[in-house]
Amino acid sequence: MDLDALRYGDFSKLGEAVTDWEQMTKKLADLQKDAESNLKAKADRARWAGVNATVSREFITKTAAEFADAHTQADSITKILSDTRGELIGFRTQLNDVITRCAQQHLTVIDTGEGSFTVTANTRPDWVSDPSGKTGATDQKVVDGLRDEIQGILTKATQSDNSAAKVLRLLVDQVKYGFTDASYADRDSAAKAVAAAEKLAKVAANPADMSLDDIKNFNRTMELYNGDSLFAEQFATRLGPKGTLQFWTEMTSAHAGARGTELDTMKSLQKNLSLTLATASFSDSEAMQEWKKDLIAERNTNFRAVGSVNPIGALGSQVISSLLREGQYDTEFLDDYREEIFKADKAAGDAGTRDLWVKGYDALDLVFGDGNGRDPLKGLFEGLSHNPEAATNAFESKADLEHMLGTTVYTDRGESLGRALEAATTGASAGDTTQQASPHSETQVRIMKNIMETVAQPGGGAALVSKGLGDSFGNMAASYMPEISQTLAGHGAEPIFLTNSDDPDGLEEVRDVVRFLSAVSTDPDGRAGIVLGESIYTSTLLEAHLTDPALFDGSQEQVLTDIGKNAGTIEGIVAHSLADDEVRAAVKGETEYNNALKAKGDFAKTWVAIGLANMSAPDAYGGAAMGAVGGGMLGAIAGLAVDRVLEGQQLEGTKDRALYDSAKDFYNSRDSVSQQAQWAAADTIDRNNLDLPKQGTQDLIRDAVNEGYDASDDLLKRTKERP
Repeated sequence: MDLDALRYGDFSKLGEAVTDWEQMTKKLADLQKDAESNLKAKADRARWAGVNATVSREFITKTAAEFADAHTQADSITKILSDTRGELIGFRTQLNDVITRCAQQHLTVIDTGEGSFTVTANTRPDWVSDPSGKTGATDQKVVDGLRDEIQGILTKATQSDNSAAKVLRLLVDQVKYGFTDASYADRDSAAKAVAAAEKLAKVAANPADMSLDDIKNFNRTMELYNGDSLFAEQFATRLGPKGTLQFWTEMTSAHAGARGTELDTMKSLQKNLSLTLATASFSDSEAMQEWKKDLIAERNTNFRAVGSVNPIGALGSQVISSLLREGQYDTEFLDDYREEIFKADKAAGDAGTRDLWVKGYDALDLVFGDGNGRDPLKGLFEGLSHNPEAATNAFESKADLEHMLGTTVYTDRGESLGRALEAATTGASAGDTTQQASPHSETQVRIMKNIMETVAQPGGGAALVSKGLGDSFGNMAASYMPEISQTLAGHGAEPIFLTNSDDPDGLEEVRDVVRFLSAVSTDPDGRAGIVLGESIYTSTLLEAHLTDPALFDGSQEQVLTDIGKNAGTIEGIVAHSLADDEVRAAVKGETEYNNALKAKGDFAKTWVAIGLANMSAPDAYGGAAMGAVGGGMLGAIAGLAVDRVLEGQQLEGTKDRALYDSAKDFYNSRDSVSQQAQWAAADTIDRNNLDLPKQGTQDLIRDAVNEGYDASDDLLKRTKERP
């Protein structure tokens, strides 16, 4: 920065810009609030159909998010501009102070252009001597000191000005269209993030020189900044796609067999590196777009550690997928990468997929603590499980879905695939207990239908449950209780079995639904999902209809009967399936099942939210009332139902048999369902002070549950061969 530019610069223009941005930020804050509380809230409650279900809702959701990002970006720009202006004014004050002191020392400061200046002594004859007796010019040390002080001020002012311009450009470049969600409190914090990225990229370019202490320091910085957009993009692009993959190859080779603190360090490094790259993937800058394209192009490159004697290293796809296990990656990037990996996997066939990725890579270990990373599909599936949109895209093709399910017979990718399928069908990231899923789209319902159809196939479909998929299938069944209930009840049941699913009848085949539930029941984790999901949905339905009779224009007796019968039918399918001798032999026992119930405690609470989200009714069926679900109108009874299941509350009047505790006694299971539904009704009556006959209501539900249990036996006989 030129001396005169700082000394005489008109910062009023910058001040006006700051004021304009402050006003813009305030206006955008109001627009963001209106978009979230008005536009998006109404869209979430609306009953969408046809094109609107897939286009309008998505558009409104993204538009609301754009207002939030616009406010965030404007706020960051405002703070960076304001901070920079304040710094420059401060530097100008410091500069003028030094120049004043120069004049007092009979020195002249002259701007010589292009960032240079001179500090020279005045040469008038009357300054040759002074009263102190000293003669000649000012002491050279004084001149040099003042010159260095001025240079320091100009250097800091230049750094402030340049870094502000740099981070502002980087912010704008983060997205090609729209706005970024990158948030910074001031110029210094943004500049520090960029500087940290540049430093780490330089270190990572020479991984052989990194000691374990160096890695720990590297990791601490990356943990601090892995969610920072500017840091992530600068680190990835400066290291480059090939450099990134080579870095991780070197790390896994140098620390193969790590134990103790070394293993903990490497696990943490893999996580933070993955999270950093996931953050970077959302950048739309030209450099990052090229990075993503070039990274995928390296999928078939053979990566070997420097000095390795093994000619077979790791395929680029294996290294890439080992870094997809943590964080949410950009949908478009996952789509592009998944398309290439699926294509290669399908070309090998169901049985050939294992040899394609595993054979010849015996020394390869790209994952610390979870497998070895040889199968890139496992890492890809984990990445998809954290991005529901990308997961839905991945399994929209029935052929792709069937192939991936078929490969689980020959690989150990079942659990990872299951988590990806959960995200694809529910719209919630696997394992995320804080997220409330949106209503199921037509595409999601179609994927769920295809999964059910595949599992329902005679001659091996049910065996998929034992390939690591049972747990996820149970979670998915819990989320789809509204659609399952409508399918079992048949057309016309929509006013009773409330849902805002875009395709409530999309599961279509009763046979496939029954066979799916029956197969999943054989897995303890799967069965736990079905039981908890049914309990939540039944309890919430009872609460909804008992507190608002206007939801259904028929008699209350009919509502209670239909809900109770549905609960009995679903739980009866589970119980009958377990009672079949050939199935019983495959079940390890009730202890494993009870443990599975306890393990799903957090998920159960999430399902309460998912169940409620999917229960908003159209206006014709009381949608306005149901739309207040998010405000807490419903859910308390479902929460009590979950607590009873998890705590094993005992049945009154029985011989100390806990709720849902026995898989051995068919009638204990039936009584448990009946009791749970009766409790839900009684709790609703008590909590809302309803003028309803409690005993009569409970008796009506008991009869309906028993009827549903009996009906489930006939359903199973009609849909599958039984022993």
